[in-house]
Amino acid sequence: MAFSASSHAPTTPTGVLVLADGTIIRGRGFGATGSAVGEVCFNTAMTGYQEVMTDPSYAAQIVTFTFPHIGNVGANPEDLESKVEGAVGCVVREDVTMPSNFRSAESFVQWMKQAGKIGLAGVDTRALTRRIRMAGAPNAVIAHDPHGNFDIPALVRQAQEWPGLEGMDLAKRVTRDAQEEWTGDYWQLGHGYGTGEGEGRPHVVAIDYGAKDNIFRNLVHAGAQVTVVPAKTALEDILALNPDGVFLSNGPGDPAATGEYAVPVIKALLDKDVPIFGICLGHQMLALAAGAKTVKMFQGHRGANHPVQRVGGDWGETETLVEITSMNHGFAVDAATLPEGVVETHRSLFDGSNCGIAITGKKAFGVQYHPEASPGPQDSFYLFEKFVGMLG
Repeated sequence: MAFSASSHAPTTPTGVLVLADGTIIRGRGFGATGSAVGEVCFNTAMTGYQEVMTDPSYAAQIVTFTFPHIGNVGANPEDLESKVEGAVGCVVREDVTMPSNFRSAESFVQWMKQAGKIGLAGVDTRALTRRIRMAGAPNAVIAHDPHGNFDIPALVRQAQEWPGLEGMDLAKRVTRDAQEEWTGDYWQLGHGYGTGEGEGRPHVVAIDYGAKDNIFRNLVHAGAQVTVVPAKTALEDILALNPDGVFLSNGPGDPAATGEYAVPVIKALLDKDVPIFGICLGHQMLALAAGAKTVKMFQGHRGANHPVQRVGGDWGETETLVEITSMNHGFAVDAATLPEGVVETHRSLFDGSNCGIAITGKKAFGVQYHPEASPGPQDSFYLFEKFVGMLG
């Protein structure tokens, strides 16, 4: 394939990105050494690279950052979205910037190395992004060796033999191992994360399919008491916690694959009229439980500037407004398959894809985007308030 995405690459490359079609992109490796396989995607956000790399929704993915300057705020333990697996690696245009921020605890390069994630710098990320837009998100291997020793044919085979995200259940890989009582609230300068303690709060059981911690903080900030449970928690164990509502988290992989064990539980909760709120993967599985279908997207939506219009549902005076949202998904709900009784509430203004549903006659709704990421910055917090308001 005639394609080049190297930008002032070194004479002896110390990092490579090898696509399944045999394309080889050379550059400067950083972070951990070795190799990792995944789907290459691109993210258009200008900030939040550490949050992106630790979002479990990026499991088995290699993130191309379209913003050229990565690393300028360093890294710190407070900005982790999760301690479990996130993106396996990243591709950037320029060498990682040295940190210049009072909150920085270490450089991004140091953090990547300690986190076991591989980076590749010196790449023409505009060319790589255009390639993904035109040909779809490819499977690839990212590798880093300080001496530049790479077995390219073996890396090509590794990329070609990887089955891809379609049909892959990754939630079981990134979920919690045990039940947890969550108490963390918003972060404040000089104080850190609040506790969100208080009597008489409605109880939300959050099913963790690969959740971002900031979602739980938003639920607490909206007035809920939160118990987090693993992805495969049985219906009877969820009900034994006496939830006032159930939250379905984001997560990686194919929703249809995770839905094999998740959807029956969600259907049973709907039958019992338990209030439900789903985000991203949770939104997709709520749609599956309601009778809709999901599809693999050509290039996906990943960034912090995606406009979404409110188009239906019980949103009162706010209906038809546009929210600036954060997104990270490679699968979507097929709006054409929404059955009777399921209303489309939000729609992407980029490509018209479904971004929200509500189930008529039930206290159940979901959104495809990430309201907890606050890119608006407060455009979407009403969703947490709406959900907690249902639980009284």
